[in-house]
Amino acid sequence: MCNYKINFFWSILLPLLILGCNKQPDVIPTHSETTVIHPEWSYNSTIYEVNIRQFSEEGTFKALENDLPRLKDLGVEILWLMPIHPIGEVNRKGSLGSFYSVKDYFDVNPDFGTKQDFKELVDAAHALEMKIIIDWVANHTAWDNPVATTNPHYFEKNEEGNFIPPRGTDWDDVIQLDYENKEIWTYMQSALRYWVEEFNIDGYRCDVAYLVPTEFWNEVRVDLDSIKPVFMLAEAEDPAHHTSAFDMSYGWRMHHLFNEIARGNESPDKIDEYLDEDRKNFPAGSFRMHFTSNHDENSWNGTEFERMGPAAKTFAVLSHTMEGMPLIYNGQEMGMDKRLEFFEKDPIPWQMNEYFEFYSKLNHLKSINSALANGEKGARMQRIDTDHPGLYAFVRDSGIDKVLVLLNLGEEEINQGITSDLIRGDYKDLFTDESITLTTETDVNLSPWGYKVYYY
Repeated sequence: MCNYKINFFWSILLPLLILGCNKQPDVIPTHSETTVIHPEWSYNSTIYEVNIRQFSEEGTFKALENDLPRLKDLGVEILWLMPIHPIGEVNRKGSLGSFYSVKDYFDVNPDFGTKQDFKELVDAAHALEMKIIIDWVANHTAWDNPVATTNPHYFEKNEEGNFIPPRGTDWDDVIQLDYENKEIWTYMQSALRYWVEEFNIDGYRCDVAYLVPTEFWNEVRVDLDSIKPVFMLAEAEDPAHHTSAFDMSYGWRMHHLFNEIARGNESPDKIDEYLDEDRKNFPAGSFRMHFTSNHDENSWNGTEFERMGPAAKTFAVLSHTMEGMPLIYNGQEMGMDKRLEFFEKDPIPWQMNEYFEFYSKLNHLKSINSALANGEKGARMQRIDTDHPGLYAFVRDSGIDKVLVLLNLGEEEINQGITSDLIRGDYKDLFTDESITLTTETDVNLSPWGYKVYYY
């Protein structure tokens, strides 16, 4: 997904076409065959998505910088900033436009502040041992991006010789770049280098990465890593992206599975099927991003409370404790039940409540517990067999640290004994801080959509 809805047909077909057109390896690569080296700081990280426009009343880099100590307390390490560039005016959507209509890859949106403001934001984040990655739109530009005038051959055109929006979309405020022209590769790589070299950012989230040739991303990764170790997130779900280019990709299918289980349309057993398929298809050590919301879901499909109802917290617990890296979209840490406008000013109605502590506990456990580490450093989920179809239970045990997760993925209360030896241990309850000893004679009591996280 990008900044607004893709025609449903093309949302299904385009990724398949891209996968079909890109040369794929004959054998799905194993970890020994991947060249991606994850930055050391990413292994126990949580990622936090920032919508600068809506993050504060001011909607500026400075306002975000002032709030960094709170985000540090929240326990997030990687800040993903939605596109920071000037927004196109030609064919603009709404009064302020889409962040994904980039007018200049080498400048910042003046509504957000200056380049110096951005540099100070990055420096302040680094001083708090946090990282900054920025959203990058490589597939298309604004109609009034100067490149469209100086280098019109960089773009795809129709039979009449006119620029065109990406096919199968309603993105009529942008025009499609032509990656068959290798000149655009050189131009785009120079822009990507610029923000790493001049502002010391830590990587990129790459918008609709599946619409851009994988070989381009492979070259980009080598180039950027020659400057500093970077972290690359693909808005895609393609194993080939993990071979040489990206650290992490979206767990879109898992997210949609969360929604369907919450609606009663799918069984919790489907989670295991998804994980088994992931382990089979993706190179070992690949990071997968799991979430209950993001900018696309919030603006176009609804908040997690609209989509998941009382299961929203339950799936937040799962996304933080399963294999993969959890994502928090700004505002979730205060239980924001509001769709943020995409093309207009619509600030987050900040207030402190129990959600901050809820997410803070999950994030801090993620940051210190070796069992929950990302990629190959984390412990594999071991499912605990139970006699109740709605009880989803698992442990992750690194040999040093252990986490036991008990989830009620249904609308009926659960009172269930668990006889598996996997639950044995002396734990602390994450949400109550109480110590507890569990044995094979311990009964599990969970309210509808209830959850328990025990750890040591």
